[in-house]
Amino acid sequence: MATALTNLSVYNKEEIPNVKNLRFGIVVSEWNENITEQLFKGAYAALLDCGTLEKNIVRWNVPGSFELIFGSKKMVQTQNVDAVIAIGSVIRGETSHFDYVCGATAQGIKDLNVSYDIPVIFCVLTDDTLQQSIDRSGGKHGNKGIEAAIAAIQMAVLGK
Repeated sequence: MATALTNLSVYNKEEIPNVKNLRFGIVVSEWNENITEQLFKGAYAALLDCGTLEKNIVRWNVPGSFELIFGSKKMVQTQNVDAVIAIGSVIRGETSHFDYVCGATAQGIKDLNVSYDIPVIFCVLTDDTLQQSIDRSGGKHGNKGIEAAIAAIQMAVLGK
């Protein structure tokens, strides 16, 4: 799976620093699992493709995007990671629930970045339709999980 990413224009592998000794956490929401699993696969493959050792990637699942905050916090506190990628998908419905979940999740992940010296990368799709989410999790707009993995690498290195 990892070698398939080498031709993507999302990143230039020659510009990626040595990440063999870095450890990454990925916290994945189970809500909209068809989307979040694709984002995870993109992030995981990109980390491997850039040289991260498989044993240095820790995955935890949480029920929904709101729970990404606590999951990411505990990951930072207990797993000796250099960066965390928080993966979720919230699709607008008929109520204001979408606005509350998206706002609180973004704010919570921002708070983690301010409170800890370990970067937490926001990889939460906040789309109006399922098709928009599909397009951003491996469809016509690429895979935002790949972009989140590259951001995690860059921020982990920045933190060293």
